Amino acid sequence: MSNIVAIVGRPNVGKSTLFNRLVQRRDAIVDSVSGVTRDRHYGKSDWNGKEFSVIDTGGYAVGSDDIFEEEIRKQVDLAIDEADVIVFVVDVEEGITPMDTEVANLLRKVKKPIFMVVNKVDNSMREDDALEFYNLGLGEFFTISSINGSGTGDLLDAVVKDLEDDIVVQDELPRFAVVGRPNAGKSSFINALIGVERNIVTNIAGTTRDSIDTKYNRFGFEFNLVDTAGIRKKSKVKEDLEFYSVMRAVRSIEHCDVAIIVVDATRGFEGQDENIFWLAEKNKKGVVILVNKWDLVEKETNTMRDFEAQVRNEIAPFTDVPIIFTSVLTKQRIFKAIETAVEVYENRKKRIPTSKLNETMLDIVKTYTPPAYKGKFVKIKYCMQLPTPTPQFVFFCNLPQYIREPYKRFVENKLRELYDFKGVPIVIYFRQK
Repeated sequence: MSNIVAIVGRPNVGKSTLFNRLVQRRDAIVDSVSGVTRDRHYGKSDWNGKEFSVIDTGGYAVGSDDIFEEEIRKQVDLAIDEADVIVFVVDVEEGITPMDTEVANLLRKVKKPIFMVVNKVDNSMREDDALEFYNLGLGEFFTISSINGSGTGDLLDAVVKDLEDDIVVQDELPRFAVVGRPNAGKSSFINALIGVERNIVTNIAGTTRDSIDTKYNRFGFEFNLVDTAGIRKKSKVKEDLEFYSVMRAVRSIEHCDVAIIVVDATRGFEGQDENIFWLAEKNKKGVVILVNKWDLVEKETNTMRDFEAQVRNEIAPFTDVPIIFTSVLTKQRIFKAIETAVEVYENRKKRIPTSKLNETMLDIVKTYTPPAYKGKFVKIKYCMQLPTPTPQFVFFCNLPQYIREPYKRFVENKLRELYDFKGVPIVIYFRQK
């Protein structure tokens, strides 16, 4: 379970530069997924062994430099609602502006950890200039230069101290988050699940700090459904539903085992759907894609096949994902959706014994060896599944640096073929023995 750190502030103070600095440290190492992050406003970071998510609220702003104060206020409100820690960035070159004062006024009322960061402080003269920011009434601040990184270490030390330790949820039940863009049919899907026979056992509050899990016991399955944006609308964010849905999806996805992504068939698989998909993939969650409102689409012979092909094309290279066409209105294939989510959950927990893995995979990698590189031949000697909560494998070989992306994908596809990891991201490492 991860904490969320939101970066707020008016335009051009260096929020995005700070964001990039926070996430790239980790992305460079961990993101072995080809195509890196596809959503540049959301990323994972890690400092002193604590993992957290970073959101650059400015990235979602409508308009550019001449942005309205109203827009900033909305972003700050969202950050206050959704984040665990808020980093407020100001600019030493421009000093305190009316908009900074406005943001500070909002933040002073908040009961969450707030870190004020004075950016662009790259010499001692500017250290002195930074003193005026005490006037904002937020107490101590950090001086940094997000371009060259000075001061960010001290800031991160303080931020991670304030993050809650990862909570281990004792409940062994699968946790499914229903996510997707506004109006795709998330609420209707949940209501269709609840409404048929009201076998709700309990509402467990507080397993995730702010969303409510509902425990279901139906279809012969027991599972927890993580409440998302569809259930809890807040009046003040009507105007900014896109940003809100991403923020909500971040929260829900991080606290689930399987993300059920609801897509509106009448709109197709759009950019926002893709962002939510990559969010789940990045967090190593299981994924089921639900194409809803299929009853409203005019059909020809290959309509379903073409739609599915288009979705798989958008989510490549991770295409081993179940896609189910439903109509929540007519309750068509709702049972299938839950059944599939349970299968994906089981796949995500799957452990392959080392002896069995070596028996099958070593034959394959001997027959199809990695292409020689600069006249050097890679020999893979041994493989095992790592003891991690999600499927990760390590292959030991003599020259791991010469293994290229296409070969990694080949190995991944073989693992999927042999052991059925449908709907689950797999991580593969090549290491020297």
